[in-house]
Amino acid sequence: MIVGAGFGGLFAAKALRSAPAAVTMINGTTYHLFEPLLYQVAAGILSEGEVAPPIREILRHRDLDVRLGWVTDVDVEDRTVLVSAPDGRERRVPYDTLIVAAGARNSYFGNERFAEHAPSLKNIDDALEVRSRIFHAFEMAELEEDPEARRRWLTFVVIGAGPTGVELAGQIAELAHRALKGQYRHADLAETRVVLLDAADRVLPAFDRPLSVNARRQLTRMGVDVRLATRVVDVDASGVELEGGERIEAHTKIWAAGVAAPPLAGHLAEATGAATDRAGRIRVEPDLTIPGHPEIFVVGDMAALDLPGVAQVAMQGGRYAARVTAGRLTGRPVTTPFRYFDKGNMATIGRFSAVANVGKLHFSGLLGWLMWLGVHLFYLIGFKNKVTTLMHWVASFLGRGRAERIATAQQIEARNALRRRDAA
Repeated sequence: MIVGAGFGGLFAAKALRSAPAAVTMINGTTYHLFEPLLYQVAAGILSEGEVAPPIREILRHRDLDVRLGWVTDVDVEDRTVLVSAPDGRERRVPYDTLIVAAGARNSYFGNERFAEHAPSLKNIDDALEVRSRIFHAFEMAELEEDPEARRRWLTFVVIGAGPTGVELAGQIAELAHRALKGQYRHADLAETRVVLLDAADRVLPAFDRPLSVNARRQLTRMGVDVRLATRVVDVDASGVELEGGERIEAHTKIWAAGVAAPPLAGHLAEATGAATDRAGRIRVEPDLTIPGHPEIFVVGDMAALDLPGVAQVAMQGGRYAARVTAGRLTGRPVTTPFRYFDKGNMATIGRFSAVANVGKLHFSGLLGWLMWLGVHLFYLIGFKNKVTTLMHWVASFLGRGRAERIATAQQIEARNALRRRDAA
């Protein structure tokens, strides 16, 4: 059984295609999310379908059973998981080997009230909400006659200067200063202010320092106000409060500051007696199994491995868990521990501009952007998605087009209803 259809679960399922096993995959959505491009959905470049292909279409092989639902608990004695379906019904599903790849959730560091005013960017619902808020802000600025009120609509605050925050801040600046230029009669989008905040001392802290410095320089050239060593202490409907008493007035805030393990990690740790780290991730053995439970693997963002929370860690962990499982079934056990091969880090800053960290080599500007483009096209799932994504990139980066700017009232109302339900 594989829990989760992110990169870890997807690559585990693919690696088990030729194994003599029946595979059950349980996931809370019907799609696999290509999370590295989620910010482009929020920025109106790509549609949600281009970054979220259906699981059943990707994994078409005879012995795979895909089930929609959320695993809420694990019975390690009976070797079953409790699955909650979208209709609320719960079922017990048995397993022999369990690969848990449930990813991570956004973390507000205990300040969950921030979520109402500063949505995160971890799933399709988040991306559609962020997209709605960004483009709605420009429309409201167009309607506003009071200069002070208009400035609040044209101020965007992105909290967190990791890859997601940097990429999103760069895209909002691109929208205001290039893509939407000349489309508004009353609002001067040149007055748009994009503020990127982080408590760390540099942007992209997982990258080598020279690239971090280069990324900040590029963001500044694009008009992004980068504020480092700056801690946010409160977020409300009209702005953010900073440590020291400073306030930034802004209607649009986006949270990209941290992640934590999902609730399932806590339930699994309690059931197995496994230790967890401060973010709730499970401490695993060198072969990615839970101590005392060789039948349970934990891969990707749920495992405490002292590795970066990037897709490659999950991909390689999923493949490794599948290889160990297949080896047990065929009588050829795998005895080597999991070793992560670091293929580097990449992040886009803006049009034709990115930074890439590949071993000891550093790339930036156009060369870094071309490397980023090639790598993301290579890993994007499905031929159709590669073609349509490339076409949208041509329209957006060579021209000024933003094909996905629609946000319906139904999406907004449904998102608010879900938030109210979760709060209750």
